[in-house]
Amino acid sequence: MRNRLLLVSLALLLTVVPIFAACAAPPPAPTPPPGETMHIRFSTWHPPASRECTTVWTPMLDELVKRSNGRITYTTYYGGALGTGPEHYDIVAKGLSDMGYFTATWTPGRFPLSDVLSLAVWTEGKDVSCDIGNAMYERILKQEFPDVKMIELNGCIQAFLWTRKPVHSLEDAKGLRIRSPGGHQTHYIEAIGAVPVFMPLGDVYLAMQTGTVDGIVTCPPLFLAYKLYEVAKYGTLCTFGCVTEGVVMNKDSWERTPDDLKPIIEEVCSNPFHTSGGLAKEVYPVMMKEIADNGVELYTLPDNEAQRWYAGFQEQTRKWVADLEAKGLPAKDVVKMFNEECEKRGEKCVAFPPEWK
Repeated sequence: MRNRLLLVSLALLLTVVPIFAACAAPPPAPTPPPGETMHIRFSTWHPPASRECTTVWTPMLDELVKRSNGRITYTTYYGGALGTGPEHYDIVAKGLSDMGYFTATWTPGRFPLSDVLSLAVWTEGKDVSCDIGNAMYERILKQEFPDVKMIELNGCIQAFLWTRKPVHSLEDAKGLRIRSPGGHQTHYIEAIGAVPVFMPLGDVYLAMQTGTVDGIVTCPPLFLAYKLYEVAKYGTLCTFGCVTEGVVMNKDSWERTPDDLKPIIEEVCSNPFHTSGGLAKEVYPVMMKEIADNGVELYTLPDNEAQRWYAGFQEQTRKWVADLEAKGLPAKDVVKMFNEECEKRGEKCVAFPPEWK
């Protein structure tokens, strides 16, 4: 009898156990694999110790790492490690780097309408010039960059005239040999009666030291980066505009970018000067003080003298527009758009012919 009861109990137990097993929690799901990662090779011609690299590019790239939770990593190629400044657009377009900073003005004729961003304008922050450049890209300039992914397009902060002797008037400038970054600045140098000279920026220090050139037109950050305050002790604060530049990405690299990382890249890099705070409008007085503290005498042209200089710049704009329109390009409309975008942000384009308003 006892054996029969044991057998019945065992049978009941075997029936109940599967019921409890069916009600138990399922085993934990496997941990999903981490999101796809990407590595960005970033290149620029800017010197490694320059404000551009230390306060803009490295902080921008670090922000990409942070916002992607480490899924984006990077390697930098600063100081023209992959090629010279004029080569940088092709360095990125051909895939030698994934992302990089190029200067359109250094490849004359290749991006003709985009030279509008280098017209003479008072702009103290690259954050503002980037907003203007991005707006112009969306309005009309995108047609000039079909072979890259444009991340941001900008002009620069204003360039000034830095010389070995004081220049306070057109008469003082006449005949001086001035290194030009190219583009409109070359014609502006001619408009004040000086002689434009072309040479790599890295050669300017020695050329000024030996008197091969009498001065240079460039922006304050590059004047500081190349320590030109040691050989050019006078600055004439009359804006020559600057150059057209921007961050571009290789098309294949962009296509390989995981879809959820693309918005992060666009948000962080579409205005790297906003993102990093580097070379933003608030930094301008700091740079100018540093230049003055290094013994450079800064001279602001009186308004009546400045207008003599700017009249020549405006004539150069008329000539530039006439040349491009003869080739079927809508240059005058582009200049008007640019002036509109400047005025929206409180910036003044001194090279804008007043009769075109």
